[in-house]
Amino acid sequence: MEQLLRAELRTATLRAFGSPSAGGCISEGRAYDTDAGPVFVKVNRRTQARQMFEGEMASLEALRSTGLLRVPRPVKVIDLPEGGAAFVMEHLKMRSLSSQASKLGDQMAELHLYNQKLREKLTKEENTVGRRAEGADPPYVSKFGFHTVTCCGFIPQVNEWHDDWPTFFTRHRLQAQLDLIEKDYADREARELWSRLQVKIPALFCGLEVVPALLHGDLWSGNAAEDDAGPVVFDPASFYGHSEFELAIALLFGGFPRAFFAAYHRKVPKAPGSEQRLLLYQLFNLLNHWNHFGRSYRSAALGAMRRLLA
Repeated sequence: MEQLLRAELRTATLRAFGSPSAGGCISEGRAYDTDAGPVFVKVNRRTQARQMFEGEMASLEALRSTGLLRVPRPVKVIDLPEGGAAFVMEHLKMRSLSSQASKLGDQMAELHLYNQKLREKLTKEENTVGRRAEGADPPYVSKFGFHTVTCCGFIPQVNEWHDDWPTFFTRHRLQAQLDLIEKDYADREARELWSRLQVKIPALFCGLEVVPALLHGDLWSGNAAEDDAGPVVFDPASFYGHSEFELAIALLFGGFPRAFFAAYHRKVPKAPGSEQRLLLYQLFNLLNHWNHFGRSYRSAALGAMRRLLA
């Protein structure tokens, strides 16, 4: 591994420091000093590791391009001779999120409003006499999806562009997860509950305009931290979707400090019906965990489906 890293990073210095750690729940990670500064290297031996890391790299680049929040700077995805891949990124010396939770909530709100503000600016310019300067701003994204596959954990997510958010979410998030559960578990109760639930989903979005928002895509508490310069997020699975989707997992698995949500909702107030939609989005996360970690998540997933049908 070290010989490969020296060659790929063109560095004479390659000195591991700290203890080997988890690069998320799915990969292994190790920090190294190099000629260009410290890097963090995630390693995954799965056959689809390159696709997974390329999606993460594209996600980090998209988030960085907004200038609104800090993520590690991606460097390179490297194929491993024995199979799998490594992902090299900037190393940041981070600690658990605490004093910077409010600032992160503010930054996430700005991220979710970013594309909407581009739309408002574009509309204003279209109504103004004179030509808009080409390349002056990033383009407004009018559809839901992403330009490449991203993985939530190790499961690839279809991100084909779609005009309608409920259809995109139902087909490419919930149905995709339930197809895997059917394949691996053939769970009759999950199948029966889903047949009833899927026809009710459009009603949860009645009267609501969903503007595509660039999302981190996997913003649970283990993917956020802080350092002396402020909050940091990492391990994204980005796409353009409904901003409420982001908050669903932020409320699960340990959750974020209250200050995060207070700051977020000062800029993005809760919309009518958001509690039911949050439960719908949490269903996706529970199904995804069932597919990753097994039947211990079955009860919570089926319980969410029953509550949505109540």
